[in-house]
Amino acid sequence: MSEQATLGTAVVTGASAGLGKIYADRLARRGHDLLLVARRADLLEEVAASLRATYGVKVQTLAADLAAAGDLERVSKAVAADPSVTLLINNAGLSTLAPVALTTSAQLQSMLDVNINALAHLSHAALTAFKARNRGTLVNIGSVLGFYTLPISSIYSGTKAFVVAFTRGLQEEVAGTGVKVQLVLPAATATDIWELSGVPVSALAEGTVMQAEECVDAALAGLDLGEAITLPSVNDAALLTGFTDASAKLFGASQTSKPAARYLATA
Repeated sequence: MSEQATLGTAVVTGASAGLGKIYADRLARRGHDLLLVARRADLLEEVAASLRATYGVKVQTLAADLAAAGDLERVSKAVAADPSVTLLINNAGLSTLAPVALTTSAQLQSMLDVNINALAHLSHAALTAFKARNRGTLVNIGSVLGFYTLPISSIYSGTKAFVVAFTRGLQEEVAGTGVKVQLVLPAATATDIWELSGVPVSALAEGTVMQAEECVDAALAGLDLGEAITLPSVNDAALLTGFTDASAKLFGASQTSKPAARYLATA
């Protein structure tokens, strides 16, 4: 069996630009065949043609709006039905950065539909197939705003908090199996999501924005290292350990039937 056949097909959502386009390049370079998903068929085919010519891998495209129920169902079925799929990069995401009162209902719904609903359904489709074969890797792209909220990120942070909690639960589900689940939490990264969010990247503090190529390369290095959670921009890994340990300790402290002493009426 060739190395390429062994690697199988990688599915990348949001593959026409930004992190998704770079993931597609890096995975093709590694020898994966690809199924690329994004809304614009013309941009997808441009990416696919370049990857076929450069790396000689098989690249399929599937134009779909993951906020649309019918399109999401088509992509979910494609992922679940293809036994060659060994990797899913849930990268597609939307961001509107503004106070809730200044966010339209349509913008709110789009973030819920793509960042939560699409990611959850595609994770379900992939993991069901991966667990049946006891092989496969799911990568969910979250954000550092999944554990920290700004005055303009209430909705976006809420959606990414779902990604954090959901993916951590999936990791517990597949523990001890041949299935891997990685949670990637980028900080500010130089992609077009900033312009689309309403906050131009030029407004961010100098030295805080990572290049998209470096973000993806770090995320893939973390995957190779077997990391459950990869924070591409955090140098001190002990900070993550402290954070997860504190969360577990807080949960443990909550497991009692008695109200905390400070809530009990004093005589």
